[in-house]
Amino acid sequence: MMNYISMLKEHGLKATFQRMHILEVIGEYGHKDIDEIYAEVIKVHPSLSLATIYKNIIIMSQSGVLSEVPVIGKKSKYEISKQDHIHLICTHCGSIEDKNIFIENKNSLDQLVISEHFNLEKKEINLYGVCSHCQNIKAS
Repeated sequence: MMNYISMLKEHGLKATFQRMHILEVIGEYGHKDIDEIYAEVIKVHPSLSLATIYKNIIIMSQSGVLSEVPVIGKKSKYEISKQDHIHLICTHCGSIEDKNIFIENKNSLDQLVISEHFNLEKKEINLYGVCSHCQNIKAS
């Protein structure tokens, strides 16, 4: 389990119970949209408002604790920021699978950035398609 208190402090944020619980939910599930996070958080803290969840997710996203993953036709999902990786995003069910960036791909990206004189701050690669589960459902 990650040390969420240290993670928040490293990013200059206080470790409030709201933030801790949001991180625990996202940490358990990997990728969740705000409504899904809210549904889980109010099971433990029923007095928390959706506005409080929104506010804390925005703050943690802006500070780099969380990363937003856009999903076409659905609400964005959030994940705990980690090393660069690729997302395989299903346009049917909205599932997101993390995949590592292979050395060859990383080298190609680094060469592109150098040749374009581009000051890269963050790599985020999202590939959209249909997951094997949804393909199987369509085929039956």
